Amino acid sequence: MAADERIFVGLGANLGDAVASVQAAFAHLAHLGRFGVRPPTSLVAASGLYCSAPIDAAGPDYVNAVAELRSELEPLVLLAQLQTVELSFGRQRPYRHAPRTLDLDLLFYGERQLAGPVLTLPHPRAHQRAFVLAPLAELAPDWRLADGRSVVQALAALAADPAQRTQRIPP
Repeated sequence: MAADERIFVGLGANLGDAVASVQAAFAHLAHLGRFGVRPPTSLVAASGLYCSAPIDAAGPDYVNAVAELRSELEPLVLLAQLQTVELSFGRQRPYRHAPRTLDLDLLFYGERQLAGPVLTLPHPRAHQRAFVLAPLAELAPDWRLADGRSVVQALAALAADPAQRTQRIPP
């Protein structure tokens, strides 16, 4: 059981009402895996919303956020639950980096490391994406990435790159 590990999930959307989709996804994450008397997963915290340009893709800007969860589900089971939520929002995967109604990425599952065909932990590009690091910095500024830097340090290193334009959406 992993209920004491900090788990971070990246949320993103750039099709339809992306703000409403990300906000509704937080509500889904709060009820993820509800069965029995005690739910195996709970939403601990939700970041603010951020706007960012697509990277390596065309399409409208994304709305991004990060959620912190606690879960008793193992990483692959949690990932399957996240993908079920994506599907409930109409997620399709017609090609790599296609625009999305909702994207849920399992970024960190405690300090676990996993390299498999379905899931890699920590997320292999999280440290390269301001749209992940900015909302993560709200929830866990001192969280250490695989290279030893804090989230805040990694975010500062991306600040000069115009492709990493990420700004907070006012509440």
